[in-house]
Amino acid sequence: MQQEARIYIVDDDESILKSVCMALKHQYDIRPFTDAKSVLAAMEKEVPEMVLLDIGLPDIHGLKVLELIHHKYPECLVTIITAYEDVETVMGAMKAGADDYIVKPLHINTLEHSIHKSLKTIRLRSEIRELQQQFMSENMPVLIGESRVVRDMLDFVKQVAKSPDISVLISGETGTGKELVAKMIHYHSPKFNQPFVVLNSAAIPADLLESELFGYAAGAFSGAHSGGKKGLIESADGGTLFLDEIGDLPLPSQAKLLRFLENGSFYQVGSTQEKIVNVRVVSASNHRIEDLVEKKLFREDLYYRLKAVKIKVPRLSERQADIPLLAKYFVVQFAEKLGKPIREIHPDALELLCHHPWPGNVRELRNTMDRAVLVATGECIESGDLDISSSALDHPYINMDALPELTAQGLDFKSLQESIEKYYFTKAMEMSHGNESHAARLLGLKHHIFRYSWKRVKRL
Repeated sequence: MQQEARIYIVDDDESILKSVCMALKHQYDIRPFTDAKSVLAAMEKEVPEMVLLDIGLPDIHGLKVLELIHHKYPECLVTIITAYEDVETVMGAMKAGADDYIVKPLHINTLEHSIHKSLKTIRLRSEIRELQQQFMSENMPVLIGESRVVRDMLDFVKQVAKSPDISVLISGETGTGKELVAKMIHYHSPKFNQPFVVLNSAAIPADLLESELFGYAAGAFSGAHSGGKKGLIESADGGTLFLDEIGDLPLPSQAKLLRFLENGSFYQVGSTQEKIVNVRVVSASNHRIEDLVEKKLFREDLYYRLKAVKIKVPRLSERQADIPLLAKYFVVQFAEKLGKPIREIHPDALELLCHHPWPGNVRELRNTMDRAVLVATGECIESGDLDISSSALDHPYINMDALPELTAQGLDFKSLQESIEKYYFTKAMEMSHGNESHAARLLGLKHHIFRYSWKRVKRL
């Protein structure tokens, strides 16, 4: 690793560059630069493992260069070289992303130690990344979708996952895939190889929920196991606890969960011995928790603890561009299970799927495609194989709650009309992969009318 490591050193003092390069050239691929612009230009072509960066450069201040490198090349480690061990400068550099700092005059032993430490960090990061990728490829389910709303959500999920201790509240209708999002948060986090434990608050009777969540001590109650029982919180130690349907958690259990979230400790039922664990809590609900708080059915302080970060999973009707992709995925998956040679969906059947409102969201679509594969007699899913009404084509679904309310002050109907047109025309083009004829059919328009309207809509 050391012999292959590429290191850039940036300093306007050529004597320093010469001495460092002479001392390290047999161990590393080391390249000198006298200013910031030249090293940034070189990094556009080839990114090194690390950069030794002087603070006092002639063209751009070293801290600014550090910020640029850290933002554009986050995997590249930077060690700051400074003439003075100024606390403010050093702290600023570390906050901006520096891996280490060295004070002039440079001593080769000190420099080699810093380089060795940084390269060890790089090696460990690489090993962890490879292990994580292998683990995810074997374990992590995939959220299917290429629509903008899904891509944006997945980018946010990966960003949130990097902070392994922050609580996350996932909202969304039934069947949208909230548990799948919770799993993605877990498997993209540093805790990916630790337990992912699920508790469905609505599926467990209220009188048993506390013992399931916190566990119980030996002899805690009549019928208790003689050795006691470990709760789900303790089982999730080091990993993630997913609390599904958190809105159904009884108020007494909410108080104990809040205490756990505040200090990471809890007591088993019937025990006075405090237990401490390290668990990230991800919760989900298909109810608006704000409404439950207002009705005094959910503790406001617990709500704020749980929603450090909120993620909303979109309805299937909000990601219509993903319907063909999801439908084909479910068809192939279920056909393989049944040993059927089905791989395609007829365009008429696909059109029917794209116009259906899907109140049950992705779960309903999956069940529909599973049934279609089961009853299909050919190698292609036909409209008749789908257990959905063709009336969806005549009465397209519109979510009236999403439209602005007409009040006494009126509304800008022209802008609303233009927004709706632009949304559906763009969505149709996205779903048809730029094919105007197919997009026109999706919107029930003649091709020449669609083409004229599409040119106008693109200018809005």
